[in-house]
This record gives sequence, C-alpha cells and structure tokens, in this order.
Amino acid sequence: MKHLARILKELEECNTEQDSSGITLSLKPDNLTRLVGSIAGPLGTPYEGGSFQIHIALPGAYPYEPPRMKFITKIWHPNISSQSGAMCLDILKDQWSRAVRLKTALLSVQALLSAPELRDPQDALYICKYQTFIDTARSWTENFARVSSLGVEEKTGTDETACRNGFCR
Repeated sequence: MKHLARILKELEECNTEQDSSGITLSLKPDNLTRLVGSIAGPLGTPYEGGSFQIHIALPGAYPYEPPRMKFITKIWHPNISSQSGAMCLDILKDQWSRAVRLKTALLSVQALLSAPELRDPQDALYICKYQTFIDTARSWTENFARVSSLGVEEKTGTDETACRNGFCR
C-alpha cells in the first residue's frame, strides 16, 4: 500500500489522544487495509457508557477515496442498519476529502450518535415513537456495548424481532 506511512501516523496520533477523545484505532493482524476503531458512546445520549467497535476497510486509493466503515457492535440508531452495521454518513460518501483523517471520520460517527440525520433514516421509529426509540437504544447499549472493568461485556437475550413488533403502526 502506497500510503502506509500516513496510515501508521494516523494510528499513532489517534491512540496517543485516546483518553481525551474516547476513540481508539488498531490494525487487524496481517492486514494493513483492515482496522478496528472504537468510539465511546456520547454523554447525554442513550449510548452513554457504551463502547462501540467499528470495522474499517481502506480502499487501495485511500486517502483519495473514503474508508468503508460499519459497526461491529450491534446498535439501534436511525442512520445505522441494525442488521449489517452499515451507516449513512456524508463524510464517508460524497463529502469525503483526502484531508480527512480516520480519527476525524470516527469523531463524525460519534457525533452522529448524538445528532441523528433525520433526512436519511433507516428506521422511522425515531420520528414516530421517540421515547420507544430512546428506550430501545438504551437497552441495546446495555446489552451489546456496556463497558465493564474487564472490557465490553458480551450479553445476549435481546430479541430484535420483538423490539420491532408494534413500532410505527
């Protein structure tokens, strides 16, 4: 990969400032084009207290093309697919610039958790039943992203189909 020096510099910069940003970045073993980012759930949101992992795939033309990002951690959000983790975020599409760094992209994802983009929802629940959305997002954070002293707890038991039954009818 021709931009290896930039990627390594971005990794170093991101990880030296992780305490202030709540963002970390690491390479997947044996593959310089696959990374894992981690963002802290923003304060004052249903995601507060959660730690969310994001798969990052760098295209061969990075930084001239945006990275492909999707959530590994299950999350309930109007701009993020609860099935695939794919997200709707302009900075990862048509608003990408080669000046944007991976940390900036992850900060944008973190900001999306605080302020969903209502013009591009994947789930109308946020609009039609706001409190149900908040309760479900908080429950999913507790079940799938809660941080303990040992790291992110792996919990099971949330039935996604049950979460959807009766919404927006």
